[in-house]
Amino acid sequence: MNAAVATAVFGGFMVLTVVLGLLAVRGRRTAGGRPGGGGLTEWSVGGRSLGTVFIWVLMAGESYTSFSYLGAAGWGYNFGAPVLYLLAYMSCGYALGYVVGPMLWAYARRHGLVGITDIVAHRYGRPWLGAAVALLATVCLLPYIQLQITGMGVVVSTISYGAISLNWGYFLSFAVTTAFVTVSGLRGSAWVSVLKDVLVVATLGFLAVYVPWHYFGGYGPFLHRIVAEKPQWLTFPGHASGGLGQVWFATTTVVNSLTVVIFPTTVAGYLGARNADALRRNAMYLPFYNVLLFVPVLLGMAALFVVPHLSGAGSNLALFKLVVDSLPAWAVGVIGAAAALSSIVPMAVFMLVIGTMWGRSVLGARTRGPAGATGAAEGGERGTVPGGRQKLFSQLVVVVAGALALLLTYTAPDTLVRLSLISYEGMAQLVPMLLLGLVWRRLTVHAAVSGLVVGFALVCVLVFGGHDPVRGVNAGLVGLVVNLVVALAVTWLGPGAKDGRPDAEVLALEDEFPRQEGTAPRGGGVSPPASR
Repeated sequence: MNAAVATAVFGGFMVLTVVLGLLAVRGRRTAGGRPGGGGLTEWSVGGRSLGTVFIWVLMAGESYTSFSYLGAAGWGYNFGAPVLYLLAYMSCGYALGYVVGPMLWAYARRHGLVGITDIVAHRYGRPWLGAAVALLATVCLLPYIQLQITGMGVVVSTISYGAISLNWGYFLSFAVTTAFVTVSGLRGSAWVSVLKDVLVVATLGFLAVYVPWHYFGGYGPFLHRIVAEKPQWLTFPGHASGGLGQVWFATTTVVNSLTVVIFPTTVAGYLGARNADALRRNAMYLPFYNVLLFVPVLLGMAALFVVPHLSGAGSNLALFKLVVDSLPAWAVGVIGAAAALSSIVPMAVFMLVIGTMWGRSVLGARTRGPAGATGAAEGGERGTVPGGRQKLFSQLVVVVAGALALLLTYTAPDTLVRLSLISYEGMAQLVPMLLLGLVWRRLTVHAAVSGLVVGFALVCVLVFGGHDPVRGVNAGLVGLVVNLVVALAVTWLGPGAKDGRPDAEVLALEDEFPRQEGTAPRGGGVSPPASR
């Protein structure tokens, strides 16, 4: 009976999710004014029309994934204090996003670009570079799709009291996400994020009060018990964490905060904004969302006393063990829906970004950079492949990417899990190419590519060789420093450096900061975005 009730409640929310995703594009029109959900720009970045609220819930949805319910609680259960790096790097990343978001938004809007591969190809005038970055980013993003599929499968199986198997849970995750994101794109993800946020805030707010009072009689007795019986969970390097001490915490915060602002899914959120002010307001509001992350961490520690013998992957179920054992079935279904949506929303954006990168930079038209070729129109409508076909290519890639992640989840789950070890550290190596390239005119394509290759190769050697962290330092930061040194050395000593000018094929960033939103500056100088 409990399984039937919880599953029925959960199923109702999944149907609502698909309906919201489809309603998001109701009445949207193509570039020619015909109904149909718009072209590539409308599908991939919401027509650049999302306001502060939608951008806030969308970008919060990308950062608050199933890891927040499973992994954060599991880390709290296993290690304790080191898990707080989540709050540190997200908050620092939001602060950096206050500057980086409007910069990327302005550059992309001016040139009709829809993602990081577009931006890189345009900045360096090398279409092949956009395709190469698409391949690298796909390698780093596919594991996240697989992790969200796995996370939702675990949630579904657990809240159904075992009535739904893990394999069916995996398939449900793929089917629901693909159903709405293929049709509705970024706008549909933003709409579903609203439902997710309502459920997440409500369920975590309830659990933050309920669990300590139900199991311990309040926060006072609960916290006193942790201090008395589990003090090692409250200090670095945590309990049996393998040395995740203060240096690791600081360096991981630095590298992750730099990476999160150029992560392809984050950039998709930036480019979907109506204006740069929406991004600045969003950067100020997002840290408030991080307060919720304390809840699964604390509940993971609470589970130490309630279900003390979880081990391995079972520790990720610490929060749900408390939920299933003590709450009525309908409440279990609601909490399960909140956790499932925390998988679906980020997975949808991951799939959409992969589709956009391949549909735009690999299979479809490629934007020639400022080196002299014609630029694509908004969303690529004047490329060598029509924008409508680019969108179709992108939608097909979404299905293929999701199906590939699902297939590997069934047949070779360790393949993508191993790749996930280098996902964040690997993406960090794009920071000099993307951000430094947009603010420093002299960075050449040879320098940017050399730094990226050396930095990424070093990260792979360190991580897969079992040397991460390196004397406590996050391997991604080691790779990023070497990456930057190589890029600077090649810029000053390599091709195009003898006469003190940048590579002739790589022209400078020109006036990318309009004085007023959406308009070009009226002078020859570079004007920063106005702060209001």
